[in-house]
Amino acid sequence: MAHGMELLGDRWALFVVRELMLGPRRFGDLRADLPGISANVLTQRLTELEANGILVRRKLPPPASVQVYELTDWGYEAEPIVQELGRWAARSLAHDPTLPISGVSILLSFRTMIDRSLIGDLRLTVGFRFGEDQYVARIDEHGIVIERGRAALADIAFTGQPTALAAFTYGKVPLDSLDGALALDGDPELAARFASLFTLPAKFYPPRR
Repeated sequence: MAHGMELLGDRWALFVVRELMLGPRRFGDLRADLPGISANVLTQRLTELEANGILVRRKLPPPASVQVYELTDWGYEAEPIVQELGRWAARSLAHDPTLPISGVSILLSFRTMIDRSLIGDLRLTVGFRFGEDQYVARIDEHGIVIERGRAALADIAFTGQPTALAAFTYGKVPLDSLDGALALDGDPELAARFASLFTLPAKFYPPRR
């Protein structure tokens, strides 16, 4: 445990790992989705994580020809840490679900919070567009799988702000109450069925003294 904290315990390190859980990303993408981190600190964390074998740098082939950061196979094994820490912290009375959340974070939360007992016979693909980033979730009796893909090819697709998607999914806020921060392409009933699969864990109330 102590060595694990040495690897991931520095401020921002685990957040960087989280943001890479759905595939490689550019430096600018990481900076944009980690508000509050400076370029120097992000560079330092990326360097440390690379030195520890948790991520690698590589250059995408033409026409992209840009440098990206990607988790190693061992780095991806840290996902249960991210999931369980998030699930545990969500039970805190001090947890504020209205704080900003990145696209990767909300999608990882779906992998964490889905209630498989509610899936039943539902077979659904759901697209997500967050700026230039697109992802597709596939839901069946085994649970949910999320990967990069064209949102337009899904049964339904959400476009907009991750925070608004969290409000719709976990807060059960109607789409027409989100002031245009989240748009749906597809059947509203399927969207509601999708949202019904996810609930935050119950809050922990300390015993009274």
